[in-house]
Amino acid sequence: MTSSAIEVLLVARRIANRAKDEGVLFEEKHPRATCEHMGAVLADSVLQAGLNYTTVVRPRVLAILRGHPDRHTISSLVSLIQSGQAGAFLNWRHHQKVRRFEELVTFLQKWGVEDVHDLCACLASEEFCNAVQTVRGIGPKTVDYMACLVGVDSVAVDRHVRTFAKTVGVENDDYHFLRASFCCAADLLSLPRREFDAWLWRRAAEPTRTQLALVV
Repeated sequence: MTSSAIEVLLVARRIANRAKDEGVLFEEKHPRATCEHMGAVLADSVLQAGLNYTTVVRPRVLAILRGHPDRHTISSLVSLIQSGQAGAFLNWRHHQKVRRFEELVTFLQKWGVEDVHDLCACLASEEFCNAVQTVRGIGPKTVDYMACLVGVDSVAVDRHVRTFAKTVGVENDDYHFLRASFCCAADLLSLPRREFDAWLWRRAAEPTRTQLALVV
């Protein structure tokens, strides 16, 4: 075992212990849903960065699921882009995220991805995960976030994860180090990684409840 692996394990134990203290193992289990609608998955992945999920992103994703049930493949999304409807599909005017959505769809088409099952298979490949980050605005967090949406076990290192890391005194803020540490913590807790990721998000959304758990 290398020293970096030892560091990951030590940090993971601190994370797991804190999560146990906050009641992660005693919460009612709600299996995290997966999405099989490619349009919704890509819209969610592109829009989520820097926006309030509950008030901005989620309503748009739900509107896509309700209003565009036929846009569940890359072929259908290519057709959408060619007709100039990407902005209306996302219900988003700013060109940056619309362009990112279009470029991500084009990238996936070139890789032969057609549906969510294809995407799941590709996300298991390190080559694909590295290549997709050549799309402007797509970084490791978006890749891991997308993986969680489609059922691949992962942890997306966002501000909630970074805040939790700081509460247990973790100073190393490297993305890949934190991802490895939180994935390892989930394993130590015998929790699916994407379920632990969801718990961290709920914890941030309901700070009062988790604070009470610490003093009970």
